[in-house]
Amino acid sequence: MADLVLNANNREATGKNKVNKLRAEELIPAVIYAKGEENLNVQVTSRDFDKVLRQAGTSTIITLDIDGENKDVLIKDYQTHPYKNQYLHVDFQAINQNETIRVSVPVVLLGRDDLRIDDAVLVQNLDTIEVECLPKYIPQTAEVEISEMEIGDAKTVADLDIFENDNITLLEEDDEVICSLQEASEEEISEDEDGDDVDAAEVPTVEETEGKEANEDAE
Repeated sequence: MADLVLNANNREATGKNKVNKLRAEELIPAVIYAKGEENLNVQVTSRDFDKVLRQAGTSTIITLDIDGENKDVLIKDYQTHPYKNQYLHVDFQAINQNETIRVSVPVVLLGRDDLRIDDAVLVQNLDTIEVECLPKYIPQTAEVEISEMEIGDAKTVADLDIFENDNITLLEEDDEVICSLQEASEEEISEDEDGDDVDAAEVPTVEETEGKEANEDAE
């Protein structure tokens, strides 16, 4: 991936009323956290941040251009409005290329389109996995092949493609279940009984994730 640059400006506005004015101008209040340094308040445009977030996610290093000064960061966290299409706040984490860092990496299930098992439900237990490594070794994804799964099979952390990478430490137990293929309940079968062969995209998936509530008072 080409280097991603996000323009930012130093931010003096703090407090609920002032940051709400920024948001009304389609600016997002943000903070850069760096080990051993004072936090730095910045602001970015909503449009530019959305574009970079879609490309980088939270596991790709980006460059913040802060009034002409560059700083390598990760998008550590962000909050959105509960019902408006609006970003409320962003946390960036400054990167030291010589220090290990903990990052949440998205889990990707490969071969879902090849699953052709009737009366089956794919249950995904982990959408992301936390890893620790030097910044240059941060993986964009953690992948596991599932095309050959049968009902009753499960894939664990030990099946991920990055599991054998000596440069990356996975912070989940090796036998933690990533996903499993389970027999559908009678209700799920009856809903689909008028259909033809189940296509891969039609194999239902249940994802167990923890939602985050937006914080409108973030500064």
